[in-house]
Amino acid sequence: MASILEKIASNLYQGEDEAVAELVHQALDHGLSAVEVLQGGLIAGMDEVGRDFKAGDLFVPEVLIAARAMHAGMGILRPLLAESGTPTAGKYVIGTVKGDLHDIGKNLVKMMLEGAGFETVDLGTDVAPQGFVDAVRQHQPTVIGMSALLTTTMTQMKTTIEALQEAGLRDRVKVMIGGAPVTAAYAHQIGADAYAPDAATAVDIARELAG
Repeated sequence: MASILEKIASNLYQGEDEAVAELVHQALDHGLSAVEVLQGGLIAGMDEVGRDFKAGDLFVPEVLIAARAMHAGMGILRPLLAESGTPTAGKYVIGTVKGDLHDIGKNLVKMMLEGAGFETVDLGTDVAPQGFVDAVRQHQPTVIGMSALLTTTMTQMKTTIEALQEAGLRDRVKVMIGGAPVTAAYAHQIGADAYAPDAATAVDIARELAG
């Protein structure tokens, strides 16, 4: 059965969404569990995409195409995983901060996280601090990710962390930040738990934070 999982992973890497869906059905018909297909096929494929993206061998358009293929497979597996009560890698709430409408980086991180088995809640763009606070209350995530592409909106990350503290929720969740103007030093300065320079690194760090 290893070969069918390898085929899923390699077709996902190539962005062949129809082939991935077909192979996922075949793997399930052969008696593999949804978890085995997820781990050995989809996550294995997305991990390879992440490694090559980080190394500069793949670029954003190719990652987006691979993520589309991953979604084709996940569409089949998700109801089966939910039925069996399979635990996820963790729950991750993500959003672009207030005043900022950029979402390409955020969407890329979200897709890579889903490819790594995280349950993601996407709050979209222009999310006020209270929006993150409400999402932490409602969804009880392991990690929240904040994105900013403008130096003028970066300060909203600090404001959001302060809002989480005031709400008594800061110690319940790990906070990761990222985006073009953001640095590890800034993350440290505002009391975030982590900084991710790119989507592939965000997945590695999310796995560490989720324990």
